[in-house]
Amino acid sequence: MVVTHQTDYPMAAKVYFTRDISPEGLMRVYEALGARPQGKVAVKLSSGEGGNTHYLQPSLIKDLVQRLDGTIVECNTAYPGTRNTSERHWQTIREHGFTDIAPCDIQDEDGEITIPVEGGRRITGDIVGSHFPNYDYYAVLSHFKGHVMGGFGGALKNISIGMASADGKRRLHSGGDKILDNPFAGEQDAFLEAMAEAATAVFNALHGNMLFINVMNNLSVDCDCDWHPAAPEMADIGIAASLDPVAVDQACVDMVYVSKDHNDSLIERIESRHGIHIIEHAVEMGLGSREYQLIDLDKR
Repeated sequence: MVVTHQTDYPMAAKVYFTRDISPEGLMRVYEALGARPQGKVAVKLSSGEGGNTHYLQPSLIKDLVQRLDGTIVECNTAYPGTRNTSERHWQTIREHGFTDIAPCDIQDEDGEITIPVEGGRRITGDIVGSHFPNYDYYAVLSHFKGHVMGGFGGALKNISIGMASADGKRRLHSGGDKILDNPFAGEQDAFLEAMAEAATAVFNALHGNMLFINVMNNLSVDCDCDWHPAAPEMADIGIAASLDPVAVDQACVDMVYVSKDHNDSLIERIESRHGIHIIEHAVEMGLGSREYQLIDLDKR
């Protein structure tokens, strides 16, 4: 029996949902949030590894990004590929069409800074790009899918590993303040806990001036960071949005489990990597709640 964390408790974190994966559906969940971003707005997403086509397409996000007058932000990767240097990353960003819809910024192109982690047991600081504090508000657009190391990738991954500089990514993969010679060989739960702590540090540094939208399409077991991801084995689900990154990720995990198009491959990926532990530790860090009220916009 699958147990979800959905509740009717009116004070629970609100997660808005539509099955309509389109520019209109994206705008609808954004409007439902009632968020009013102020100042300079960053739109954090994954620009996608060269060869990957599962990343959020510019045609899908254009209307929302332009409504926000947002700047698309990214950081370089810690592994060889098409985004591990700023020069190669800029080429990928252009080839994937993001510069056609908005200004873009590689946040660690000019260096990095460390923001404090309060109350963590794995890391004392999160290394992010030096451009991180140049923005007043972050709209976090995440492609929810599997991940070869994290089990799944959603909002929490996007603001932890995704927001970290290349050095920051190595630190998180090491699972502690010291970067291992081979950071990708770090202990699994330590890695997940370090990500949860980094996500909390980002949220706290921004005083919660963030919103989170997860798009559940192209549900591969592999991440957008994979140049040749496995083909999706289940149908698209929809778009979920919340002001709580823990709640929106938990809702997406729950929807994978209860989907009539139930996919054993994606669930096996999540469970074999103990992926849910990033959510568990994020709750321990006080970042958000696993209990949520799901508001189905299609039934209104």
